[in-house]
Amino acid sequence: MSSVNLDWPLMRNNIARRDLGAVAEFLQQDDPRLTQSNHVAQFEREWSEWLGVKYSVLVNSGSSANLLTIAALKEHYGVGEIIVPTLTWVSDIASVIHCGFKPVFVDIDRRTLGMDNNQVIEKLTPETKAVFITHVLGYNGITQTLLDELKARKIVLIEDVCESYGATFLGRKLGTFGLISNFSFYYAHHMSTIEGGMISTGDARLYETLRMLRSHGMVREATSPEIKDAYSRGFPDLNPDFIFAFPAYNVRSTEINALIGRSQLKRLDETNMRRSLNLRLFLDNLDPKKYQTDFATAGSCNYAFTLILKQPDPIFCAKVMETLSRHGVDFRRGTSGGGNQLRQPYLKKLIHEDPNRYPHVDHVHFFGFYIGNYPTLEKEKILALCKILSDVTVH
Repeated sequence: MSSVNLDWPLMRNNIARRDLGAVAEFLQQDDPRLTQSNHVAQFEREWSEWLGVKYSVLVNSGSSANLLTIAALKEHYGVGEIIVPTLTWVSDIASVIHCGFKPVFVDIDRRTLGMDNNQVIEKLTPETKAVFITHVLGYNGITQTLLDELKARKIVLIEDVCESYGATFLGRKLGTFGLISNFSFYYAHHMSTIEGGMISTGDARLYETLRMLRSHGMVREATSPEIKDAYSRGFPDLNPDFIFAFPAYNVRSTEINALIGRSQLKRLDETNMRRSLNLRLFLDNLDPKKYQTDFATAGSCNYAFTLILKQPDPIFCAKVMETLSRHGVDFRRGTSGGGNQLRQPYLKKLIHEDPNRYPHVDHVHFFGFYIGNYPTLEKEKILALCKILSDVTVH
């Protein structure tokens, strides 16, 4: 196996020829409108139906979805503390900071890579406005105990499902448990609109706020006649087309992104099923003495394989990385977002907290990886990689 090149990028063929064909057909129309219009609205409706929520708002990235979510939370609930993961993408924490909230960190659950739910409950205070949970790399990060506790205390749950859409908890899709949820359609995720993100909620007030925040804070973006009428009557000296309710953003998407999303959504369930089977094959054939294989896979839906060393062994870790590179397997150390966010310079400048206090995320930071998992991966290639990894010797 020493000379085998597996030719294994992080993602492959996530935008298919049929998706590009839908765009080409659209562009052949006379004077097609490319900016946000009917296809964006239709994609939002189709996504809401697929997910099982009332409202969705398409934006230009998952990071923008994070930012608008926290901005809307601030408008409706005020500022305070938000409990956040140590293992997540930078924009989850950055959005909390940008909007004036205080981030409160917890360690991860080693089987889900999500927040340790017991630590979350321990850190709830009267100042807690929300828990911003990330479902990491396809694994469900919530428990019924956490849901019950947040409900009892009337604390908002926000779900970042950018890496896990299609995954379920107790048969129900992630992204339907919280007040609001975020999704990403970046190229390497479960589906792609090139760049793009979605915010979903069942709350009509938040939905209207999100629509306005997406487009400069303009009141005309609201769908509610009552909201538009209230602002028109409240500000009679302004042109109703140019009333700005919030100091907001422009994070709109385009018709092209929406067309690709609508095309991909039709096969999302099928491709997700293939990914789930791939992960099971991968974990079942790794050496459990060398690598963690006991992830909480019930209901999971993973666009990446999680490869985490069983023990903190720098020499073995170096051998694994060298082996992956030699066999043409692309990987990312630290898994989601580069590992322990408290080790990142943007947080070191703002928050003086010892990252060593979070040993589980630190283990992933130094001894964890993710490897691409896409629907066209051949069974033989997965088994070959498992044998190569299992043959790496511990010194």
